[in-house]
Amino acid sequence: MKASLLLALVCTAVLAAGARADTPREPETLVRKVQEYAQKASAVAKSALSMVQESEAAQLARRWLAENADLAKQRLVWLKEKVEELWKRTPAM
Repeated sequence: MKASLLLALVCTAVLAAGARADTPREPETLVRKVQEYAQKASAVAKSALSMVQESEAAQLARRWLAENADLAKQRLVWLKEKVEELWKRTPAM
């Protein structure tokens, strides 16, 4: 989703820069404007991403995952053992 948003912003910047260009003889101006828009869009995207990563909800989610990873591993081991027992009990046809 981040890449598609950035691509949409760059495409919009290209269209806007093209509409602003006074003459078709100024490709350097168009390139410079597109680069500026792309840099601004990238900075905004990075800022938004860092805000999300630093949010309290993200921190709580990371903490919860870290605390419950061992429990999940234990349950997977238990489930594997139960499946193996069931597999051994099932008669071969």
